[in-house]
Amino acid sequence: MNNRQLDIFNQDDFNLFWTVIDAYPNNEGIELEYKSAKGGFPHDFWKTYSAFANSMGGHIVLGVQEKSGKVQVEGLEEEQISKYKKIFWDNANNRSTVSQSLLQEDDLKIIEFAGKMLLVFKIPAALRTQKPLHLTKNPFDNTYKRNHEGDYRCTNEEVRRMLADADNKLHQDSRILEGFSLEDVDLASLKKYRQLFASTKPSHPWLILDDRDFLEKLGGYRKDRVSKKEGLTVAALLMFGKSESITDLECIPGFFPDFREILSNDEDTRWTDRIYPDGTWEANLLNFYLKVWPKLSSSLPKPFQLKEGIRKDETPAHVALRESFVNVLIHTDYTAPGNIVIEHTKENFIFSNPGTLLVSLPQYYHGGISECRNPNLQKMFLMIGSAEKAGSGVNKIMAGWEYAHWRRPYLRIENQPDRLVLDLPMFSIIPEDTFDSIKKLFGNQVDTLGKNELTILASCQIEGEITNNRLQYLLDLHRTDITGLLQELCRAGYLISENKGRWTTYHLNENFEPQKIGIFSANKVDTSDVKVDTSDEVKVDTSEVKVDTSDGVKVDTSEVGFSDLKHNELIKKTKSNQPKTRIKKPELFHLILNSCADEFKTLEEIAIEVGKESKYLKNKVFPELIKENKIERLYPTLNHPNQAYKVKNNNE
Repeated sequence: MNNRQLDIFNQDDFNLFWTVIDAYPNNEGIELEYKSAKGGFPHDFWKTYSAFANSMGGHIVLGVQEKSGKVQVEGLEEEQISKYKKIFWDNANNRSTVSQSLLQEDDLKIIEFAGKMLLVFKIPAALRTQKPLHLTKNPFDNTYKRNHEGDYRCTNEEVRRMLADADNKLHQDSRILEGFSLEDVDLASLKKYRQLFASTKPSHPWLILDDRDFLEKLGGYRKDRVSKKEGLTVAALLMFGKSESITDLECIPGFFPDFREILSNDEDTRWTDRIYPDGTWEANLLNFYLKVWPKLSSSLPKPFQLKEGIRKDETPAHVALRESFVNVLIHTDYTAPGNIVIEHTKENFIFSNPGTLLVSLPQYYHGGISECRNPNLQKMFLMIGSAEKAGSGVNKIMAGWEYAHWRRPYLRIENQPDRLVLDLPMFSIIPEDTFDSIKKLFGNQVDTLGKNELTILASCQIEGEITNNRLQYLLDLHRTDITGLLQELCRAGYLISENKGRWTTYHLNENFEPQKIGIFSANKVDTSDVKVDTSDEVKVDTSEVKVDTSDGVKVDTSEVGFSDLKHNELIKKTKSNQPKTRIKKPELFHLILNSCADEFKTLEEIAIEVGKESKYLKNKVFPELIKENKIERLYPTLNHPNQAYKVKNNNE
């Protein structure tokens, strides 16, 4: 069985991770950075501060040394903590040190772990208008971001793009193109758009305008009141322009939208269809959309539906697919390296584009916030009914895929270069062949697992490996609960964890041996119809969730997770260990301490061994043992679903 810890940040003691996370309820960041601070305030603190702020946020913990993936808790003295807090606030408000202060008083917390004091800083993700958060007064060469290996210095080009995104006054697609005219617009494309506009809004007053005025209403032509310049915008060329005009050095020279259909089983066939700027069509966004959308939508089933007497061929899955497609076109950073790539395989749709996320990842999945890099392009698609502007697009994507009973779409954020990849899988959470493969590997024991555990194993089988971060978008669970499930699956031998850089991945244990298989808190054993007949002729009727032995002692098993014992073994252990007569509290204390002297055990396991009800121990006995510092909890949170107890080392 694999005994490796689950995360690089807690390889010496898993409790430390929980202690830090529990100190900040409802926080969104999950990454931790440990710094010693033994010889003074860490000199590289502000690099990590900048990196977290410019990425997805995180926590910096002072008082812990991390070396080669191992951590050692050193702790801080009260005098040090007071000194470091002052140093932080003095520098956080000093523009010569860092460009902005993002933290509030509640973001700094002192926590106690293993009898030592630690100072924790919660660094939130900066808003788009606050980026780049940089060191000193010069953003160039002093701005950092986060990747799997830690903090890295941003290139000057990355900094420029962050500065551009932060400027709400002028968006990328609003830039006036000097030297361009209506001759650079493909009039056939503009005519197609007018027809789509008219079919969507047949009585709209813009329909009677000439081309220039029509473009101005859409954001395709602009007048600068200050400089007095006027002309076509980048949005107009991207949407309606001629291919050569779009790729002109003064416009978007790297423009190259690419659709790849990969549906063949023949490995030698690279793709079954491809649409890209090949010189046979005017490669602007409108034509790309009109060419690719029929290809995408035709791959989804179209059940016959009638709504108010009118045939409706679109399902919520079609709406989700169109939202994903249009989102790529309007959110792409057309100044960044790389190009739009859309792939359609037998198993999924993948929408990939250059750029960064303008909202935090939790905000993205929650929806309701409309932040668009190219609002004029968004407006153009909106006016023909192909885009949203209320921040509901992501919600429609998630709802549409749930309607089709497919796995939840997943957004992957890449950097160096910056890139967003949205994966829409077209298979159910646990396909039949996947479940058969899991069952073949692990045997009938998988039948005792709950939905969440099976989802984790199925994801590993399908994708080859899985991470906590990935599972947050497959399971409707808090990340700490997911970590608990992963820990149990590793302990039970189903999974093997592996550290890759600063991230931990998990894959199926191909050499599985049925040993101590855990039944998780979310998957209680239903024993309402079970009768257990032991070799000692002790009848156990569990229909009322009580185990009745021949000695008349009743043990409440309504919350028992039978992690290490089969039913017969449990009954034998209960009978052999239970006291024959009423025992005094000191003797009960001794039995409990004996039970969990060498390893963490659940409350229910201890209750069975000492012959007492778990509720009695939880409410009357354990609080006193913890107060007297005789036992310790596995998790700081009292009601953690996987809570367990063990004798403290200094009290054995």
